[in-house]
Amino acid sequence: MQEMTSDVDSPELAQLYQDFRDHDLAPLWTQREDLQPLTPSPAAVPHVWRWTRLLDIAERSGRLVPVGRGGERRAIGLVNPGLPGTGYATPTLWAAIQYLGGHETAPEHRHSQNAFRFVVEGEGVWTVVNGDPVAMRRGDLLLTPGWHFHGHHNDTDRPMAWLDGLDIPFAAKTDVGFFEYGSDRVTDEASPSVSRAERLWAHPGLRPVSVLDDSNSSPLTAYRWEHTDAALTEQLLLEDEGQPATVEQGHAAVRYSNPTTGGDVMPTIRCEFHRLRDGARTRARQEVGSSVWQVFDGAGHVTLDGVDHAVTKGDLFVVPSWISWSLSARTSFDLFRFSDAPVIERLGFARTLIEGVSR
Repeated sequence: MQEMTSDVDSPELAQLYQDFRDHDLAPLWTQREDLQPLTPSPAAVPHVWRWTRLLDIAERSGRLVPVGRGGERRAIGLVNPGLPGTGYATPTLWAAIQYLGGHETAPEHRHSQNAFRFVVEGEGVWTVVNGDPVAMRRGDLLLTPGWHFHGHHNDTDRPMAWLDGLDIPFAAKTDVGFFEYGSDRVTDEASPSVSRAERLWAHPGLRPVSVLDDSNSSPLTAYRWEHTDAALTEQLLLEDEGQPATVEQGHAAVRYSNPTTGGDVMPTIRCEFHRLRDGARTRARQEVGSSVWQVFDGAGHVTLDGVDHAVTKGDLFVVPSWISWSLSARTSFDLFRFSDAPVIERLGFARTLIEGVSR
């Protein structure tokens, strides 16, 4: 088969290519490898952010930058070195460390983008979601689905930092974003130990008959650490008993789910928690789609595209699409993960390659 060529060796061909440029056209044969690569070729790169450094910068920001209208949040985005100038962790995911000082309030607003918060340490802040105050504590996953009003208030003298995750890049690329200011403070400054959403929805296997319609995002705004911890502990105990409960030897994992559908907690973001026994290793794998991880506890290693990184509590790392990754534990090793998997799967692009496994 003769290769197509863009060699300009006749006046007619030269004019053709000039017409392409003059009329804002681009023939496929001059750019096929860029538009249709043999495998994903992400601009984003694997990267690790150190929690101690992030926390130091966040604390200094807390002393120097007030929370208020305009900037709205003291949130510090993790910028992928392969995506300079964007503020994005991956082409579809935004990740940030948010910092709220003692007795500070972040005003309410809402936006089309879906958001969550994950707490690696601390307590004393309540996020108020559509008027419902939700306590934020270590190990908790807190949801703010798109177009829900939300603000935060700190009831203590102590500052608190946590991980924010949103689908901002995906929303920006598809031009779906809306934003609206809400109350200058929060609509309910109460600090209950249990939110109204939990009182209605946080009962395993039970669904209120008063709310039988399925929802795109989970109506449960708080997934508490004690339940996550218990589920992971039981998986490993079942493994000890010889039962098929873990995803790999010594590797327990759970996926946070929407109680109305059993699917992902939000339509564009998947959230999971992984626990490895001391000494456990995962197989190397490649996946279409990108993810961001945070070490919740313990210490271990992540190998990204063949490069080994030691990571410990609070450290974050990003895995771009089709980049090989694997984990190994030096101690009991707990990690939170969020990804764009719901989008990738719903559009039919999902593909996974696991070392030693045909798929």
